[in-house]
Amino acid sequence: MKSYRATYMRGGTSRALIFNESDLPADKKSWDEIFLRALGSPDPYGRQLNGMGGGISSLSKVAVVRASGNPAADVDYTFAQVSVTESKVDYKGNCGNISSAIGPFAVLQGLCKVTGGEARVRIFNTNTQKIIHSIFPVKDSLPEFSGDLEIPGVAGSGAPIRLEFQEPGGASTGSLLPTGKICESLHVDGVGTIEVSMVDAANACVMVRARDLGLAGTETPAELERSGELLKKLDLIRRHASVAMGISKNLEDAANYIAIPYLGIISPATGPDRDFEMRVIASGQPHKALPLTVSLCAAVTAKLPGSVIHEAVQGRALSMVRIGMPSGVLQLSADVEKEGGNWIARSGSFYRTARLLFVGEVFV
Repeated sequence: MKSYRATYMRGGTSRALIFNESDLPADKKSWDEIFLRALGSPDPYGRQLNGMGGGISSLSKVAVVRASGNPAADVDYTFAQVSVTESKVDYKGNCGNISSAIGPFAVLQGLCKVTGGEARVRIFNTNTQKIIHSIFPVKDSLPEFSGDLEIPGVAGSGAPIRLEFQEPGGASTGSLLPTGKICESLHVDGVGTIEVSMVDAANACVMVRARDLGLAGTETPAELERSGELLKKLDLIRRHASVAMGISKNLEDAANYIAIPYLGIISPATGPDRDFEMRVIASGQPHKALPLTVSLCAAVTAKLPGSVIHEAVQGRALSMVRIGMPSGVLQLSADVEKEGGNWIARSGSFYRTARLLFVGEVFV
């Protein structure tokens, strides 16, 4: 068996094996097999018992970090979504939750130097070609993980990590509105015609109304998972959206990309502490919380007049966007404006926490 030096961290509501690129083979073609074996994929039982994965998409992730040659960044970060049940590793999109672990990892690895009580690590995400600023407390030049911030879906509290996504529009497709439309009818073979908003901010997403799927929008992930027919329908919508957004050449090609576009199920708010409800299908599975990049995309979409989310918030002008999800409420900010007839997402930000779990070697 071979082993590779790695760090295991929680970032937000996800976990990942994080590698310093210098500890991996120079031949990147060998990475997929390393990542699959390290996480225990493919596993037909869906548990990843032979690896470090946790049997769900949010616990089956890898990140690779190196010092950056980009003058606007301190480190480069590549995200890999590893399928639980198939021999697939997808590099098409980014993960907002794991992004929160990258700044502290970079400081721990000595990839960037910090002074004072706060670090600002500039991260270039190679998947989306976008810059993210990670701001977090440090003590004695090391990341501070202890703190009072609690985030939905994570027990306990931690030090706040503020992530600022710079110009997040077009992260996956090159355009905030890949089809040029805020809302449109998508014909899906075997499903019919369904109205969707296809938006690309931080990651490409297709948003659909819960009621158009015969759902209340408040279903738990377990309830959604029990309906195999529903998941097949949602995957068909996702694949048709992938083609419409230019991510995939055809429906067969779309099946090869397990991460993007994500699919968001939207419904009106169920309480005064939130602006709307969202359930997300990530890598074919109902997400137990919310992927952060999808949440950022939803916050941007909420500010686009005529979108399915703008409709759900009844056109209200929102300063902060509060999204109801299976594990609570997530709050984000998004700066969106119209310039020269085109909608532009200037920035988006939110807070996460992270935790260092172990540093050592992973056997493959």
